[in-house]
Amino acid sequence: MFRRFFTEKPELMGEGFTLRLAASGQRDKESGIEAGFTFDIIPHNSRRSAGYVSVRLGESPELYYLGHIGYRVYEGYRGHAYAARAVERLVPVMRGLGLRSVVITTDPDNVPSRKTCERLGCVLERVTRVPPKYQPVCMMSKEKCRYILLLGGPKETLEGLEI
Repeated sequence: MFRRFFTEKPELMGEGFTLRLAASGQRDKESGIEAGFTFDIIPHNSRRSAGYVSVRLGESPELYYLGHIGYRVYEGYRGHAYAARAVERLVPVMRGLGLRSVVITTDPDNVPSRKTCERLGCVLERVTRVPPKYQPVCMMSKEKCRYILLLGGPKETLEGLEI
């Protein structure tokens, strides 16, 4: 079981944006999330969030369909690859947590999200039907594309992160 907390709200600098910790220690037994954290994506030319990226830790049937990574870019900020660049910025942190790969899922008709997965170098594992039991966790989606993102390279940790 993972226990996560941050002693202060860390920020990670990316190219053209900052990731600012919005929530940590997220746990949701119903979704099979043992722990997680969410960062707001703040463009350098703005004080407002352009969206967010979340990392969900654990393994469960729910996470099989939901995925380990979630992101959303708000209208008006789309088209700048913020989601892909935010995930790329978190890769060293995920490596530091001991992860070797993560799953990103998206609906088959969500072309921008699929392009984000392709930009990240994810491999499409399969398109799978979501059983009715797990559809509420997946915003009632009936199908999900399961992309695998392989993590490699040097580790990075966030100060104050306790495992």
